[in-house]
Amino acid sequence: MEAFALVESRAHALVDASTFPFLNGLSRFLPNAKLQAVLDKINGLAREFALAKTDFLSRYAETREKASAEWLEAARKLVHDPERLVAAIEGSFPHPADMERFFAFATQLFQIRLPEKLDLQLADAGQQQEIIRVRAQLARDAGARIHHEVETFVSDCVASLRQQTAQLCTEMLESMQTGKTGVHQKTLNRLVKFIDEFKQLNFAGDQQMEAELERVRQAFLNRTAEEYRDSGFAQAQLQQGLQSLADTARQLAGQDAREIVERFGNLGQRRLHLAA
Repeated sequence: MEAFALVESRAHALVDASTFPFLNGLSRFLPNAKLQAVLDKINGLAREFALAKTDFLSRYAETREKASAEWLEAARKLVHDPERLVAAIEGSFPHPADMERFFAFATQLFQIRLPEKLDLQLADAGQQQEIIRVRAQLARDAGARIHHEVETFVSDCVASLRQQTAQLCTEMLESMQTGKTGVHQKTLNRLVKFIDEFKQLNFAGDQQMEAELERVRQAFLNRTAEEYRDSGFAQAQLQQGLQSLADTARQLAGQDAREIVERFGNLGQRRLHLAA
């Protein structure tokens, strides 16, 4: 089952790295900027899963026979009636013809939006007016709850990206200080990739954090790891820059993101007006 475990772990890692927890973890929020790239990778993993399934099912009958033989050998050392034990074990193995339904690789995508209209199917005008009144009140209550939950969600996403920035800088500094080579090219490439990923995940428009990351890119990522290793002064500057970025990210993560949330909400309203 190793091939399936590998595909599964890679799929979960891809989704976790590209999305934010949504609806108390029941689903994941995927920004539109990353939608196509993530789906392309998911589809690639689905193809790997299909190949692994085909390979496994083609060998299942043989694997089942080998497992029974191994169980029989072990049972002879454990019980007085090994054939009876092995028969019970064999009975628990699914039949080859039934194996197909035990394998699935699926992705469910949802776009959440408020209903454009509520149809009324009523017999008389009095009932219709009462339903309109009740629905209007429910819509106001639901709108208030949704507004609050969206604000909280956007704020949490902003804080999460900022915390990830601080964590990455800390890990890079630790790698430089404890590694045998000091500055490694993989470490620098990791930061370059993170900055690109940040821009795609930054659906809320955290301009301050994005500007900080871009400043670090321009100041420190134009040199190779070899150039840093050849210059102690440059290494010291890089470490100071990473420490400064980590401190800034932690400070921003602890701040109120209300301004970003409000700007995000205003942008959504403008988009709705343009669509209308």
